[in-house]
Amino acid sequence: MNLWNRGIICAIGFVTLTAAISAAEMPGVTDKEIKIGNTMPYSGPASAYGTIGKAINAYFNKVNAEGGINGRSIRFISLDDGYSPPKTKEQIRKLVEKEKVLLVFQSLGTPTNAAVHSYLNKKRVPQLFVATGASKWSDPENFPWTMGWQPNYQTEGQIYGSYILKNHPDGKIGILYQNDDYGKDYMIGLKKGLGDRSNSMIVAEESYETTSPTIDSQIIKLKASGANIFFNVTTPKFAAQAIKKIFDFNWKPVHFLNNVSASVGAVLKPAGLEKSQGIISVSYYMDPTDPHYQNTEGMKRWQKFMADYFPEGNRKESLNMYGYLVAQTMVHVLKKCGDNLTRENVMKHAANIRNLKLDTLYEGIEVNTSPSDFRPVESMQPTVFKGESFVPLGEIVKSGNDKIQ
Repeated sequence: MNLWNRGIICAIGFVTLTAAISAAEMPGVTDKEIKIGNTMPYSGPASAYGTIGKAINAYFNKVNAEGGINGRSIRFISLDDGYSPPKTKEQIRKLVEKEKVLLVFQSLGTPTNAAVHSYLNKKRVPQLFVATGASKWSDPENFPWTMGWQPNYQTEGQIYGSYILKNHPDGKIGILYQNDDYGKDYMIGLKKGLGDRSNSMIVAEESYETTSPTIDSQIIKLKASGANIFFNVTTPKFAAQAIKKIFDFNWKPVHFLNNVSASVGAVLKPAGLEKSQGIISVSYYMDPTDPHYQNTEGMKRWQKFMADYFPEGNRKESLNMYGYLVAQTMVHVLKKCGDNLTRENVMKHAANIRNLKLDTLYEGIEVNTSPSDFRPVESMQPTVFKGESFVPLGEIVKSGNDKIQ
């Protein structure tokens, strides 16, 4: 064998070895596709959120139709976990160990994500842009493979507390909250916003379990407490129930509804728009039902996306817009990775997002991260429900600002 042939054989061997190493380092990635895993409550008590997964899938279909990510299509594997932590564990293991996805993206729920938090970090699998605002998702020192996306629940709760102090200083507060980290984070934030007034202003606290059929008894107790302010920390099913029961019981408190259930399509419309007037919440992206935003370029792109790729989706449903926005963020990160689609490089770029503007975020709100800051969206716009949509109430509040102007 001459030197030329030996050189060719060596070169082929090197390329083969390099390809094998590359494949081993890039699970879920081939020359043609990128596998992304997800769990959603397509069934169960939080099934209203399932439309987020459908909107994300539709956006990835749009990306694929336009050429994909640097020539690779996205294969989005979204499994139903019924908002049940044991089921989430089962489905996430299937995604990681059988499907061998590159990453897990936008899995929904605080208790469900908490159930796989340690597992994914031990496996060094990105748990990216989880669909929950619990404070635990921003802990890069101890959980460097997990990152949230939406604003922090504690910060949101603090905004409500500060607003109440300024506008209803003599108010008596009754709270309904989900009995887990999701509900407790909001409680922590509200009490922080109220400061040393929290003990005197909060007159009643009632919790519920995700398996509870109704929250009727809790509403009865809160009304009987004499509260004239209602802080509603619930998921969509129970939020709609609460709005109806308050109306039926002729209780007329100032009503604060947490952002994750401030959906016109999934909550307020089923509860009754006439029963929802005056509800105060916060948001960070445009309400798709608000006429004020219909002629913006971002809203036009959103409407075209819905018409072309998700025609069966509800264009009045803010959860569909949420799915669209977080999918845009994921695509931004993947494009930044180029052909280096290792899990390490995905996390590197997820932790280095700079001033990313998305189509329907409020003007002045951008996505930013750093290796020490795993909170992509940190600003919120207080809103109030009037007529058929939420409208701005005051100015945008940035994280750490305990006052609403």
